Amino acid sequence: MAYKTLIYEEAEKVGIVTLNRPERKNALNNELIMELDSLVEKIMNDDKVATLIITGHKDFFGAGADITEISDITTPIDAHRFVISVQSLFSKIENMEKPVIAAVSGLALGGGCELALACDLRIAAENAVFGQPEIRIGVIPGGGGTQRLPRIIGIGRAKEMLYTGEPIDAQEAYRIGLVNKVVSVDSLMAEAKKLANKLKGQPAFALKMIKMAVNEGFNMDLKSSLAYEARCFETIFSTEDQKEGTKAFLEKRKPNFKGK
Repeated sequence: MAYKTLIYEEAEKVGIVTLNRPERKNALNNELIMELDSLVEKIMNDDKVATLIITGHKDFFGAGADITEISDITTPIDAHRFVISVQSLFSKIENMEKPVIAAVSGLALGGGCELALACDLRIAAENAVFGQPEIRIGVIPGGGGTQRLPRIIGIGRAKEMLYTGEPIDAQEAYRIGLVNKVVSVDSLMAEAKKLANKLKGQPAFALKMIKMAVNEGFNMDLKSSLAYEARCFETIFSTEDQKEGTKAFLEKRKPNFKGK
């Protein structure tokens, strides 16, 4: 399938999605949302892809929602349709069984920041800027910013960003735990691919179980989440990779995981 707002490539079990609306600084419009939703569905069911990287332009990962389309929203019903489409897409990314890495360079504002928040891990270039500036035009984040941001960086710091609309730079994002690593602009994709290659070498089912245990357990009370973790732990013992990993450890050799 040919995409108008995205570039997609895959090699050696790593998929790379590049947001490609440079004329609008990768602002999220309905077309990009629909195309990315379709592509995410494809990747979710593609056994040839073990890890996904989402990235953008050198100067902008995503500058938020497309304000020209936002200005056309005149009723709560129109607003509902738009926000549900965005939330549905970001939830698919968040709950994808495969690890998703955001490689962020330049502006990651509004919906662009929320897209990065939906990913499992975030690597930022030194020029990255993160923010939720929606308050400045009289609206609130609708793509998960009021929910995922506090869960990642804490309520107090998140409220400051949400209330003021002021952005933060890459180093501050790293300091407060919003990103996992800060690298030079030129090495961003190399670092993202390095991490993706490390993850694709892990036992796939165990990685899936970890992601499920963390994501689902986060919204449970401790007793329920521990019970859920136990079920995930038990399920692992039906896999070939678990047996191979244990055997390799005892034999003092590198395991040969096959994703089974």
